Amino acid sequence: MTTDWKARVEQVWADDALTDQERIARIDALAMERDPDDPVALFERAGARDSAGVEDEAEALYRRALEGGLDPYRRTRARIQLASTIRNLGKIDEALRMLGDAYDDSIGGPLHDEASAFYALALASAGDPLRGLSISLQALAPHLSRYTRSVAGYARELGSRRD
Repeated sequence: MTTDWKARVEQVWADDALTDQERIARIDALAMERDPDDPVALFERAGARDSAGVEDEAEALYRRALEGGLDPYRRTRARIQLASTIRNLGKIDEALRMLGDAYDDSIGGPLHDEASAFYALALASAGDPLRGLSISLQALAPHLSRYTRSVAGYARELGSRRD
């Protein structure tokens, strides 16, 4: 992947003046510069549709991108984004499995907080808000200037409740 192509994609994402449809069109035009099955281009196309609320189209593109093989960082992002998309489409059980795996696999990695946030949302959607709150607080605790140990302890306690 050329640095120029990546920079042009990032420019499209950074342009807040674009409408959703304009963003999709520009990302699609950039994707057409690459092989039709290029996983990174598919990932970008999926993300453009996802952020525009066109989840049904995004889902298929995310799946193709993941099947095509992505670098570990993008793979984690794609799993989180696909799981969030399918959660919005009502596929809660699959989203939970996918986010649970992303959450476990990302421990110690750069996207663990992000995986935690979306896993917590999926848990709440599935009717397990206490476990979702636990996951959220565990992700938040290390970022607190004080009370880290207390919040982490309370978060673990909430996660172990089966009310």
